[in-house]
Amino acid sequence: MTNYGRFAEVYDVLMQDIPYDDYVQWVMKHAPAADSTNLLDIGCGTGTMLEKFMANGYIGTGLDLSEEMLMMANERLNTQGQQVLLVCQSMDELEGFVDLDIITIPIDSINYLPERQQVEKTLKGCYDALASGGQLFFDVHSLYKMSTIFMDGPFTYDDGDITYLWQTADGEAPYSVHHDMSFFVHVEDDLYERFEEQHYQRTFSIADYTEMVKAAGFEEIQITADFTDEAPSEFSQRIFFHATK
Repeated sequence: MTNYGRFAEVYDVLMQDIPYDDYVQWVMKHAPAADSTNLLDIGCGTGTMLEKFMANGYIGTGLDLSEEMLMMANERLNTQGQQVLLVCQSMDELEGFVDLDIITIPIDSINYLPERQQVEKTLKGCYDALASGGQLFFDVHSLYKMSTIFMDGPFTYDDGDITYLWQTADGEAPYSVHHDMSFFVHVEDDLYERFEEQHYQRTFSIADYTEMVKAAGFEEIQITADFTDEAPSEFSQRIFFHATK
């Protein structure tokens, strides 16, 4: 199984509908940047959101498991004249960070952890890395999205330069999904290059995530849905967690 290998090359084009600005505004609403506010963006990908955080005054660090993603993030941030520490590390093996003000795990990155123990370890690592009063922000796919929306595939995309076929299937664990994607990237004339990506995601119930967040040590938790201030409903697709140490 591959995760964001060659996919890094087309990631920004295919994720252009993600409301990154809404995500940044959500964080800023609860934790506005002040002098020396340090932020760790876990699952930073190609650095799109990290760039936006830094443009709004945060001192940012990016972490991702994909070296390809980090290379593109480095190129993006250097182009903007931003010197940023980028760390290649698994989120469930978080180490080397202390006294952070903010940690973000955006755009369902935590759903790439296949086991509950890995989620628990990630949340505990975040708690330990935060300063007193530090804040954690993350989002996950809802049970409804995993069991219903993703099962409405296959999904397709074609803009002339990039074409993909995205097929989904139930995973082995409850509320898990296998994503199998075939990409065709235009090279020249009638020549296209094909490559494959296989991703696996798993989610848990809101009650399970709440239990894990509390077990990590967090006491103050706010839960909303779909880039709003509203509580989740049975048809919400993305669940947002904001926890304070």
